Amino acid sequence: MKILRALISVSDKTGIVELARTLHHHGVEILSTGGTARALQEAEIPTLEVSEFTGSPEIMDGRVKTLHPKIHGGLLYLRGNEDHEQQAKKHDIRPIDLVVVNLYPFQATIAKEGVTLPEAIEQIDIGGPSMIRSAAKNYQSVTVVTDPADYAAVCQDMTEKSGGTGLALRERLAIKAFTTTAAYDRAISGFLNQEQEASGMYRLELPLELRLRYGENPHQDAELYGDFGAHFEKLQGKELSYNNILDISAAAGLITEFGKPTVAILKHTNPCGIGSGPDLRKAWDMAFATDKQAPFGGIIICNRPLTAALAKAISEIFSEVIIAPDFEADARSLLSKKKNLRLMKFLKPLPENCRDMRAVAGGMLVQDTDSSDVPGLEHKVVTERPPTRDEIEAMEFGWKVVKHVKSNAIVYAAKDRTLGIGAGQMSRVDASRIAVWKSQEAGLSLKGSAVCSDAFFPFPDGLIAAAEAGATCAIQPGGSVRDEEVIKAANAHGVAMVFTGFRHFRH
Repeated sequence: MKILRALISVSDKTGIVELARTLHHHGVEILSTGGTARALQEAEIPTLEVSEFTGSPEIMDGRVKTLHPKIHGGLLYLRGNEDHEQQAKKHDIRPIDLVVVNLYPFQATIAKEGVTLPEAIEQIDIGGPSMIRSAAKNYQSVTVVTDPADYAAVCQDMTEKSGGTGLALRERLAIKAFTTTAAYDRAISGFLNQEQEASGMYRLELPLELRLRYGENPHQDAELYGDFGAHFEKLQGKELSYNNILDISAAAGLITEFGKPTVAILKHTNPCGIGSGPDLRKAWDMAFATDKQAPFGGIIICNRPLTAALAKAISEIFSEVIIAPDFEADARSLLSKKKNLRLMKFLKPLPENCRDMRAVAGGMLVQDTDSSDVPGLEHKVVTERPPTRDEIEAMEFGWKVVKHVKSNAIVYAAKDRTLGIGAGQMSRVDASRIAVWKSQEAGLSLKGSAVCSDAFFPFPDGLIAAAEAGATCAIQPGGSVRDEEVIKAANAHGVAMVFTGFRHFRH
């Protein structure tokens, strides 16, 4: 389709003079507005102001300049349609065959610290997206360009096709154009949503990232939306399942709690062993020792580049997914022999200010991420005996873990490892019994351990059972009407206990 007339209006003027020179060389009449027109005229490229073309001046501080039938009619009318051709002639609507538009810098504006709502509103482009959409809708006849990176392709097509462009290029650019306006609208709605939340509205729009084979079970359809791929890169293995993605997300949230070299093993989003040590290989030994059965078919994550020594240890069991910030060459080589094993590179931490969302009947629950820690445990002691330094470190370690265990949750911990985990029980006593049983199955002693509870002990029996299992200190939120009875039981058993003042329910 030969290009006879082009409309150019760009915020980013990268390469625009060179493109306009090429268009002029091909005999294209150039229409433009504002700063773009001035830039082209200063470069001595013949340019007709849009206001002169339409016969209507720019008004309202430039808010209205391209919103005119001679612009949108010239973009939208169907070439070769007799009725459209007659209407175009009657209303003096001339064809516009090429639109080159990029939009007001809304994203750059809202990224500035302290930007006000009126400042952001002024950077919402109206005419630009309207022209882009009109041109893209009529891509059979009109070429639309929204990215300077595509100028070269347009110039090449015009050179090869005697001043025109091919349908394949126009179709590709039209798809990109709609993608551009969609992203622009998402940025606007995301910013304005902050205002709407305060007035009782919450809106969410995420792009489709991946269609999954199925959901939690084979009879359920499923998709992944958002920017999961911005945080994780799959290096090898089978395609990710719905359950893999849930586990990977849970594992990433857990591992970021730890600064020392740490390995965590998860199953069904629950931790089943975590260890921190001088290196990942020693950390793995401690994590795996917590529960040697549950890791089969589990998720393994570490917070350092995965070494060959760790890869060799992991390769001795069957795993679904291994996640690390990077993989040493020898480790990659060793793990590549397991063709189905998914290796995931953890590209960047999850955003700290993201909110948790969960669908419920007829709507959605939204909450802040549970990110609270407990500095200064020595100042929160409620028992006669204060904890030792080792006990404080054990409680700190276990409290980080219990936050990621489904409620009711009980974790027994040393200062660098988990010793027993009880997850998702209807009774807190049962959760404690399971954690003790798990430690016994693994041949681990709970003597001198910290018992960590995601919510308060409602009765002394849970605390007493932990003390009888070997725990010498306890960390819990407090807040029960029977707190005094629980504290009395702790004192009777020589257990040091701290109250955090907040809980870590995880449903």
